[in-house]
Amino acid sequence: MTVGVSLFGGEMGKREKQKQRQERRNRGRGSFSYLQEDQDIDDTPRISPSGEEAVDDSNEEQEEDDADDDEATINHENQSHDMPSKFLLYQQSVQSPKGDISYLQKFFLMYVGGRIALHLQEDFCGTAFLSTEWLRSDSRRTAVGLDLDDEALNWCMENNIPSLGADGFSRISLFHGNVLQPLQSKLVNTDPQKLVSNISLAQNEENMQAGMPESDDLTGSVVQDDTFTKTYITLPGRDIVCAFNYSCCCLHKRADLVLYFKHARDALSTKGGIFVMDLYGGTSSEDKLRLQRRFHNFTYVWEQAEFDIIQRKTRISLHFHLKKEQRKLRHAFSYSWRLWTLPEIRDCLEEAGFRSVHFWVRDMPDSTEIMKTEGFGAGKNVKYEEATTFQQQDSWNAYIVGVA
Repeated sequence: MTVGVSLFGGEMGKREKQKQRQERRNRGRGSFSYLQEDQDIDDTPRISPSGEEAVDDSNEEQEEDDADDDEATINHENQSHDMPSKFLLYQQSVQSPKGDISYLQKFFLMYVGGRIALHLQEDFCGTAFLSTEWLRSDSRRTAVGLDLDDEALNWCMENNIPSLGADGFSRISLFHGNVLQPLQSKLVNTDPQKLVSNISLAQNEENMQAGMPESDDLTGSVVQDDTFTKTYITLPGRDIVCAFNYSCCCLHKRADLVLYFKHARDALSTKGGIFVMDLYGGTSSEDKLRLQRRFHNFTYVWEQAEFDIIQRKTRISLHFHLKKEQRKLRHAFSYSWRLWTLPEIRDCLEEAGFRSVHFWVRDMPDSTEIMKTEGFGAGKNVKYEEATTFQQQDSWNAYIVGVA
């Protein structure tokens, strides 16, 4: 069913006033977590959402059921060129890298210390939004990103890295590949000659090639030459390796989780470093759930399918309802997840060789209250705190820190 003009037209004056009030009260993050609230440390997104409201989805739920038959509903496979990029929508509604970086710095100082963390690796990086934000505040910083989605990596090359200025490309290395086989991942770059001559991270002089013609093509691409796999490119040891947006839930087998943690540990500096991932849970995480957040130009929808208690698996789909175009981008992102428990993650990290594991947890607002409450004021000032015990709640989020 098409979202009619009457829904957004007759109510525009009222909604605009609500939006302006909400902007003043709630400049927070639109998180990948369906219940994530504003973090307490420097968490203003660089691409700032205009404001968020809780949405009564009783009518839109029926619209979602009928959406597949509607001409105004589009899937990500046939997204038209005049539509906003699904990657931009994701960054605006899901990610808030400043808050994550603030906690990464805090964890590094607490558990390693003795030096400033300069070298970051972002696994499951997508558009490497976190990595580019990491580079922005200190010219000495470097970043490595790894992801299987070459479309997201190329979008980063075209949209995120250029915003860093002239030296942006020289301080970041993006790799296309599997986190379970990181050494076989291949470098993404605009031009191989620029790669060799400009990237200050590459220390292996044998890989430098001369006399290659310069390319005018600014589109990122995966370098096919095997000399540009991670095996042959020497990078400084990472101070911090992170895997956010609950990406470790994409790994369904315990053996794969342990293997990935070993690769993360191997990437860390011999002087010491940390691996940080996030996880969500609570009683609402093991049930069918659909929640929305309304931004200025679109509505972000988190849809959680039924939960399999034996395999501990569910499917998460992210949809975007575009107000201006009056269209819906359904299943823009879809994931099959195994929802790991905190003790399972701790055991796997210890098996992978991390010398200590720390949990930083925060209680999140009740999902049923959020669906009935306008705004997201509850829990805004609740901080993540280190915990050794934590009673089950409707919803919680956690940072898990492995120290090497």
